[in-house]
Amino acid sequence: MHHQAALAALAAAAFAPLVQAQAETPRVSRRAVPEDSPWAPAYARAEESLGLLSLEEKVDLVTGSGWHTGPCVGNNYAVPTIGWRPICIQDGPLGVRYATNITAFTPGVQAASTWDRDLIYQRGQFIAEEARGTGVHVMLGPVGGALGKIAEGGRNWEGFSPDPYLTGIAMAETIEAMQAQGVQANAKHYLLNEQELNRVTMSSDADDRTTHELYLWPFADAVHSNVASVMCSYNRVNGTFACESEHLMNTLLKEELGFPGYVLTDWGAHHSTVESALTGLDFSTPGTDWGGGDLFWGPQLIAAVEDGSVPESRVDDMVTRILAGWYLMGQDGDYPPVNLDADVRANHRTNVRATAADGTVLLKNVDGILPLSTPASIAVIGDGAVIGEHATNGCPDKGCTDGALGMGWGSGTVEYTYFVAPADAIQAKGEEIGAAVTVSGTNDAAEGAAAAEGQDVAIVVITSNSGEGYIVVEGMEGDRTHLDPWHNGNELVEAVAAVNENVIVVVHTVGAIILDRIVALPSVKAIVWAGLPSQESGNALVDVLWGDVNPSGKLVYTIAKQASDYNTEVVPGDDDYSEGLYIDYRHFDHANIEPEYEFGFGLSYTTFEYSDVVVDSSVTAGPATGETIPGGAEDLWETVATVTATISNTGEVDGAEVAQLYVSYPCGAPPTPVRQLRGFEKLRLAAGASGTATFNLRRRDLSYWDVASQQWVVPQGTFRLAVGASSRDLRLQGTITVA
Repeated sequence: MHHQAALAALAAAAFAPLVQAQAETPRVSRRAVPEDSPWAPAYARAEESLGLLSLEEKVDLVTGSGWHTGPCVGNNYAVPTIGWRPICIQDGPLGVRYATNITAFTPGVQAASTWDRDLIYQRGQFIAEEARGTGVHVMLGPVGGALGKIAEGGRNWEGFSPDPYLTGIAMAETIEAMQAQGVQANAKHYLLNEQELNRVTMSSDADDRTTHELYLWPFADAVHSNVASVMCSYNRVNGTFACESEHLMNTLLKEELGFPGYVLTDWGAHHSTVESALTGLDFSTPGTDWGGGDLFWGPQLIAAVEDGSVPESRVDDMVTRILAGWYLMGQDGDYPPVNLDADVRANHRTNVRATAADGTVLLKNVDGILPLSTPASIAVIGDGAVIGEHATNGCPDKGCTDGALGMGWGSGTVEYTYFVAPADAIQAKGEEIGAAVTVSGTNDAAEGAAAAEGQDVAIVVITSNSGEGYIVVEGMEGDRTHLDPWHNGNELVEAVAAVNENVIVVVHTVGAIILDRIVALPSVKAIVWAGLPSQESGNALVDVLWGDVNPSGKLVYTIAKQASDYNTEVVPGDDDYSEGLYIDYRHFDHANIEPEYEFGFGLSYTTFEYSDVVVDSSVTAGPATGETIPGGAEDLWETVATVTATISNTGEVDGAEVAQLYVSYPCGAPPTPVRQLRGFEKLRLAAGASGTATFNLRRRDLSYWDVASQQWVVPQGTFRLAVGASSRDLRLQGTITVA
């Protein structure tokens, strides 16, 4: 799929600036801290404290003390001179790992599927409240990489979406919510970390424009939201480890994006003393390799300073950045001590249930079978419907697939304090409405058919899983090796559909699966894409099935008709990113391939009409200018156009609609995807009511990355705008002409 040989020369030319940057004399990147930035007072205090420290104390601050040598997954050393106690760095993106009385929040992909900024923000707030309550200073999340260019990618579910705009918005909302609670967020994994296979040896080689417009894009949102830290990833980029890449850490992150915070390594991703120090690394975690063997900083860094290999000014820069994050969050004050057994759950389950339900995508609903009214008999079928090892924390880091599924596996997981399985919640609902519920908790096709025969409704739950590569589950080393439902899910649905005319398929999955066999069955009246709902799985499902919640989730990736329709795959060696800008829906549009269900798609129990699009623009052509602030050139973040549209609920029940804005670039611009998401708004509307969706376009939303000038540029010509219910259900059209 990648045509590596044919594109080798093109790739070499595209990567030339990166190679040149690696060869330049390493430097201490300037810190872009405008006077009115919240970083300014934090830096003043950090620089004052820096003057009190010896070289040994400085190195204690920038060196992790080892894997689990302290109470947290990452710790450094106490520096009493300035009142610094060892920092607590903890996984992860959906809750506090290794804690005992915490909430298992929904994964990022489920939060993104709500397209609801308020729910995403509240999720970040609640995660941070639990982090702070357990004494965690730095939470390792949110995730902007893997972005998700490969459908089979093992850790896609930890992030938000292969669309960089949607991921960027979700990153910003999460970071701002977390840091408002005084907890440092950590944007990870930076950069081009898209698969688990050979993640510590492979090289990801994306051209400059692709890097900027897809993979760097959400990290710009993170920096603009004043994220305290960024985690460099395991992989190499153009042959150089990400954690010692001058181009990634200094040129792109600290200079172009004006990042004032600090870069820490992924665990064990530190490979050198001098090179990593000179090219922009600030914090070595865990400080050694996994076994406590190789140590690159600590005494080695002191020796490198003393022999002149590393200027002490570079160490001063590391320390200042780390201290600034501490002061930025006020963590030098009355911050709770580390206690991973503290009960910090409060009412946070409410966000889990709301996000699980609002992130549920209704893909099919024939004859209005949903919402259910009063079926007298219900069959619930499949091992995904019942409690198993996954739901009872029966395997380390969720590295098993037995029973109901709420998250993937790996370091981005937490322990459940409880789990409501679909079958249990449906049985409780059955008792409430007087319906008989039969449960077949296996994926045996014959048993499933026997349970379904004669029932008013048959609900079949199927699953698909993935995770981090250090755990192998059913032969899969993190990444999926196929896109079919696991555990004979297709055969189970076919057997049930052969004996029951009212089949509802519920899909719990980390990402896209191929549904062609299931969609083709006339007896499958509904498909409910319930994603990864975490601990409130069954409750959220019942909310949707019986209509207490009108489904309003939208797909955050494309579901193809067949696996070969995707143009990316897990590769055994290096990845040349030859698909460029054309991933997910961008590829399907460019290649004119019809998906099974397109990006942004999702049905409702009501109907919506779109009308009255209005465009107001003041954008001018040319490159971005202005002072570098966190996130890049200042005027990239200015609103230059506003688009509004009226959305009306024309049905008989209350509901919510995610209106989406897509932008197509002028003909004179460099080759660009057919359309790109550049706005969305979720409107909750009573039956018969109307509301206004407002999309504020920033200058960056209308720019492309010009490789020759190394600037973001708005091209001349006519931009075409489309507002609609999905990337292919486009109801309204407009234009912006840029002279």
